[in-house]
Amino acid sequence: MDEEKRILLAVVLSVVVISGSFMLQSYLAPPPKTPVSTTEQSQPVEPKETVQTAETSSSVQVPTNTTENLDFVLNEEAAPVAEEKVTIETNLVKVVLSNKGGDILSYKLKEHKDKNDFVEMVLPAGSEESHAFTIAFGGIEAKPRTELFTVNRISDTVVEFYRDYTLPKNGTNSSSTDTATFRLIKRYEFKNNDYMFQLSVTLDGGYSVPSLNFNGVAYTLEFGPQIGPYFEKLDQRYEYRHYYTYTNGKQKTEKVDKKAPTLINSRISWAAIAGKYFTFIAVPDATNYTYAFSSVPVPGLQDTSRFYVIRPALNGSRTTDVLRFYLGPKTQKALAAYDVSDKNAFKLSGMNMTSVANTSGILGPVETVLKWFLLLFYKIIPNYGIAIILLTILVKIVMFPMTKKGSESTIRMQELSPKIKELQDKYKDNPNKLNVEMAELYKKEGYNPLSGCLPMLIQIPIFFAMYNLFNNHFDLRGAMFIPGWIPDLSLPESVFSFAPYRIPILNWSDIRLLPFIYLVSQLLYGKVTQTPDQQNNTQMKMMLYAMPIMFFFILYDVPSGLLVYWIMSNLLTLVQQMIINRYLHKHKAMRAAAAEPVIAPKRKKSK
Repeated sequence: MDEEKRILLAVVLSVVVISGSFMLQSYLAPPPKTPVSTTEQSQPVEPKETVQTAETSSSVQVPTNTTENLDFVLNEEAAPVAEEKVTIETNLVKVVLSNKGGDILSYKLKEHKDKNDFVEMVLPAGSEESHAFTIAFGGIEAKPRTELFTVNRISDTVVEFYRDYTLPKNGTNSSSTDTATFRLIKRYEFKNNDYMFQLSVTLDGGYSVPSLNFNGVAYTLEFGPQIGPYFEKLDQRYEYRHYYTYTNGKQKTEKVDKKAPTLINSRISWAAIAGKYFTFIAVPDATNYTYAFSSVPVPGLQDTSRFYVIRPALNGSRTTDVLRFYLGPKTQKALAAYDVSDKNAFKLSGMNMTSVANTSGILGPVETVLKWFLLLFYKIIPNYGIAIILLTILVKIVMFPMTKKGSESTIRMQELSPKIKELQDKYKDNPNKLNVEMAELYKKEGYNPLSGCLPMLIQIPIFFAMYNLFNNHFDLRGAMFIPGWIPDLSLPESVFSFAPYRIPILNWSDIRLLPFIYLVSQLLYGKVTQTPDQQNNTQMKMMLYAMPIMFFFILYDVPSGLLVYWIMSNLLTLVQQMIINRYLHKHKAMRAAAAEPVIAPKRKKSK
């Protein structure tokens, strides 16, 4: 099962454990980033792909690779003879480019660490050197151009790569020996204080090439094969790749699978590939491009997340397309800069890219409030582990009245159990009459059966908002809680590792302590909340004992920040329940005493 689905299942089931036990008690008692060295690098040929149209969800064949049939003539006299790499560095990123295709080889974020290096946003396919923002003449199936381009270093942050191509003057079907030459220019422009850069693609045929049309397409620009940072598998940090488009003020989640790319035919404001903490966002110009997302595996990499910009056929002799790309953290602060023109280098405004970081849906406002308190506690004590604990305590205090009310309702229901059982037996063959009599009983006793469920239902949105906050909050990435034990709250902790070996069946390569603490806390919670009447009830034993053991295995590799929250929540709930139980026991005794008849002492007969 997909890990993201597993963790969601665990959350749902955990809610069931926390709240379901109260509800079941009522019915189961009696009655959930300068040139350097040169190297040659071969390019893997991509498999042919069909594309799935996002709007119609049907398979469509994209323009085929007609450039393979074109007799391109390269002017080797003016061309470079060796690969040249160019490094461009700003205060935020360090980028390495190559004149081999004019591609980006590396894009590192200087303010974010990944182990002992900066976060790399362009991942290679296996042992192959990564090449992102490749150009192919033709559609998605066309092979990227890997010839050596001439380098024109314009400034510290601007570089151009260009190459001349010669082809039959009258196209692929002409037998004429006349030729025409056009130039391809890729110009990269980076800015300080900005994670976004600009890529201008120029096709210049002068007066010799009236049009560039390779079966309906001029070129395809590809980003891939995968956005960083490095991961062993997509679920190592419970990583994921989501695909979005933004059109006419509305964000849409695109469905992408490993079978075929998904084609986007509509005009868009931007398109994004979002991971858990970092994102890629493409901002096109007004050209009527076609776009595509793909997660189809390539040789050396099973998990891919690629994006294509398919430029329609050029019917003029020259064009310059301007595209901008954001490669950086998926944070509200970084993305909000593109909503106000004075806050970003490209004077963009109203882009609403922050919606990529909003993953909470209708629970967004709740998560925003919780995040505010989390950051407040972190300012007081600069340790996110402690901040998580303090936030959990605060939530438990605020929710205590509802928890108490739910427990009171459960006890009250238990008291009514004998009478309910009596009515169920009496009217077992007459459901309508039973409902009428049950309503009369509740009215007579002044009891509302929803009074026990409602407090629990109100707490569920807060539970999910807490889960999403601790699982996705960017600042938890690399945040240390306890040195030597929990160095990163966004990763599973480990007390002993025997990797690369793994325990058969369980597939464990580490021994972790937090899951065991979680299991104990959950079992203790079940013990305290269990009533004497449930000790012999098989269903309640399954709910309160077997399910925590199942969660232990499901949650074994979750981020440690999540388990710190769950454990603290269990312990606080345990203490709360002990206090509530003592209160209810005393309250029940007082009611029982008040209900006993007072027997007056006998008077002695007067003699």
